Amino acid sequence: MEKCLGIRFRVSGKIYYFKPNDEEINVGDHCIVETIRGIEYGSVVKKDIMVDEKTLKSPLKTIMRKATDKDHETHLKNKAKEGDAFAKCKERIKEHNLPMKLLDCEYTFDSSKVLFYFSAESRIDFRELVKDLASIFRIRIELRQVGVRDETKILGGLGPCGRPYCCSTYLFDFKTVSIKNVKEQGVSLNPAKISGACGRLMCCLNNEKETYEKLNESMPQISDFVTTNDGMKGTVQSINTLRQKVKVLVNLNNGEKEMREYDPTDLKFKKRKTYVTETEEEKEAMKLEELEKRDVKADL
Repeated sequence: MEKCLGIRFRVSGKIYYFKPNDEEINVGDHCIVETIRGIEYGSVVKKDIMVDEKTLKSPLKTIMRKATDKDHETHLKNKAKEGDAFAKCKERIKEHNLPMKLLDCEYTFDSSKVLFYFSAESRIDFRELVKDLASIFRIRIELRQVGVRDETKILGGLGPCGRPYCCSTYLFDFKTVSIKNVKEQGVSLNPAKISGACGRLMCCLNNEKETYEKLNESMPQISDFVTTNDGMKGTVQSINTLRQKVKVLVNLNNGEKEMREYDPTDLKFKKRKTYVTETEEEKEAMKLEELEKRDVKADL
């Protein structure tokens, strides 16, 4: 096992691990490290993480040094240059008439390379654009196409909850969101309500996934036949997972029916599999999930 530090290069970006050097480095400090993209300036977000190097694809690199005041100034200068580089690249894209949307640009710490992130509906032949940009900046140029989820992560915005998007604030990696999560939480299978700004299933549906799965273990399903603790028999009409309440349409002795509410512990039931015809809304939601799997992902 090897002790290492977790470093992030972008806000809500992916965390990369490096071996510590002889300096005292704490969470919140900035460091200079070498990556496959070149020399980078990053922020320490995790400390004293134990990693088994045998499970890694390549050996961990050692942190070059703790960032100095001069390094911080260099980082700020690079950030200042990004606005101008973004504008120039956008002009060249328009001149070449390329069907691509420029999202962001980023300089490496040593200014040896500038990366441009863009989105497009299909593959783009940007070879002439790269040559044009290389003649302007006189450094290495890299254009990286990203998917719709990464596009939303870069641009940011406010979600239906009124808070900034999860992906642009704290989520550093996208996890699969399935229709099962939606059903577990009793959310309407309406694509307009369960989709984020990217058009994919909302990432926040995963936040309470484990809680709902645990609570639903002791709950019957809608349309299940149950026997109540007072000897009544009926059919489950609705469930409230958070309140742990079940509404049952019971058969009374006089032949009439009545809606009653029970705790799941007061019911005896046998779970059964029923064939449920997919509605149009459910089919649309499944399409969203399939599209999500096809997204082009980038380490941001």
